[in-house]
Amino acid sequence: MNADTAASTPPTPPSARSPRHFPEAGLSERLGPPARLDAAQQAAADALINGPRRGVYGPFRPLLHTPALLQAAAKVGETLRYEGTLDAAVREWTICVVARALSNVFEWDMHLPLARAAGVPVEALEALDAGNPSPAVLAPELALARALAEQLLAHHRVDDATYAQALARWGEAALVELLTLVGYFAMVCWLMNVAHTPGPAPASA
Repeated sequence: MNADTAASTPPTPPSARSPRHFPEAGLSERLGPPARLDAAQQAAADALINGPRRGVYGPFRPLLHTPALLQAAAKVGETLRYEGTLDAAVREWTICVVARALSNVFEWDMHLPLARAAGVPVEALEALDAGNPSPAVLAPELALARALAEQLLAHHRVDDATYAQALARWGEAALVELLTLVGYFAMVCWLMNVAHTPGPAPASA
């Protein structure tokens, strides 16, 4: 491979290197955006393109069929990601926990690099990807966020001990934010899993 070929080859997405399968990875999208947009759909698309997301991708591809729902979901997501009070490492790590638990290729490939950039240890992300317990190097706050998210996803509730620890760690307002973060990303992961939404387009090297 010459230098020109190497420079034009996009990087391998994290999901392609995962030890566990992402069932929808590589499948043809079956619920993409409408082929032709009506006025409301076009306005919703324009709002995404001109907003912090700068495009129509991920869950907003299927959501574009229902512009009012897209706008409501987009606002919740923007509030959580761009106006939230949680530390970036807690937020991005929790999103990765949800994405890996629900085997969603888009959110995993999108947020794994963001979690690394926010300071989540690579060893912890690798353990999460493999379905293994978190290593001792993981900060207690992140270990607690994983326990809370996994309990909520598996049992649809959180036990008293975990709740007490989370309340002591984050307080009521931030705990509500964290629980909503789990719920929001579970919702969009489910939607994309059914829609076979592709992962994020890789940037050229």
